[in-house]
Amino acid sequence: MNTEKTGFNTKLIHAGAIDDRFGSATVPIYQTSTFSFESAEYGAQCFTGERDGFIYTRIANPTIKALEQQIAVLENGYGAIAVSSGMAAVTTIYLALMSSGDHIVSTDAIYGPSRNVMEKQFSRFGFQSTYLDTTDIEAVKKAIRPNTKILYIETPSNPTMSVSDLKACAEIAHANNILLVVDNTFSSPYLQKPIDFGADIVFHSMTKFINGHADIVAGVIITKEQSIYTQLRNMMISLGCNMDPHQAYMVIRGLKTLAIRIDRAQENAAKVADFLEAHPKVAWVKYPGLKSHPQYEVSKKQMSGSGSMISFGLKSGFTGAKTLMNSVRLALLAVSLGGVETLIQHPASMTHSKVSPEDKLKSGITDDLIRFAVGIEDAADIIADLEQGLEKV
Repeated sequence: MNTEKTGFNTKLIHAGAIDDRFGSATVPIYQTSTFSFESAEYGAQCFTGERDGFIYTRIANPTIKALEQQIAVLENGYGAIAVSSGMAAVTTIYLALMSSGDHIVSTDAIYGPSRNVMEKQFSRFGFQSTYLDTTDIEAVKKAIRPNTKILYIETPSNPTMSVSDLKACAEIAHANNILLVVDNTFSSPYLQKPIDFGADIVFHSMTKFINGHADIVAGVIITKEQSIYTQLRNMMISLGCNMDPHQAYMVIRGLKTLAIRIDRAQENAAKVADFLEAHPKVAWVKYPGLKSHPQYEVSKKQMSGSGSMISFGLKSGFTGAKTLMNSVRLALLAVSLGGVETLIQHPASMTHSKVSPEDKLKSGITDDLIRFAVGIEDAADIIADLEQGLEKV
């Protein structure tokens, strides 16, 4: 079925489907390492690229390809590359696009391991990096150097919920002949399509909203142009960080309910954010749907919804944060996000613990910051859980 002119939910169900010859209603799991060729000539043509056949699952696989085609459609991109984790996506991008002496400008408050691997690992091979508040467009302009190759932003950012202007960042990147890379994990393609605003590469930890059930780990990269797609896919094949077919099947299954899950979760999040903002023990709340959010107008311009991620701080600081996290009963004290269940965690001591104290403070990852991933339970129950926990603070 051609889904080009269909709605988003229809694309979630029907885009990327493959012909398995038997009429299966779902994409089959091609659980195989290798594929046989119909002839020696055909096999040779597959290796030269003259034929689009399957060779070996590290290179491509029908189940994985179906998922890649679907994600590319949802993000309005040229093509997608499914990988084994969100961090596999990050490292593939870094290694494919940067060489020794090259420089990257990035959002300071990004997923901790994405920053840590650049500063602690790739810096050993001559990669250079600058981390700053990418909501400050003038600061971004000043950070660009002659050897800058990538402007890498995460919006909304993890865990501060800052919203960078995609269109403005794309204009800066392209004026300087560099690529704009966007981590779109917090929004998913349902709420935000960075390629529509000028991004060259978009990626996701599909572990989160796209899969949505906290039962697999996966990542995906989507490109605007074919040349960049080829460059990144060749790197992925060389690194061997391909996705497993069963893993791809699970993501395809979870993806079908993406819009329904996010609609419910963000409806809950709006109510939770209002509750927190009005609570006397809460010092501040960062949620793009609140008019108090510093980039409220920017988020309305580029996001079709505010999502289900909230950051907030308590007046009692880190002590109060620990008490609350140890007192909740419904919310799981766990990292990750985007599943059907509500999660609570402390970024400064958990997901971003490897970031230096100075850089955490500069990035706004303060000791009082609590990251709250709202699930699809009844909103009244989520709020009641927070209320009873806050009573103990």
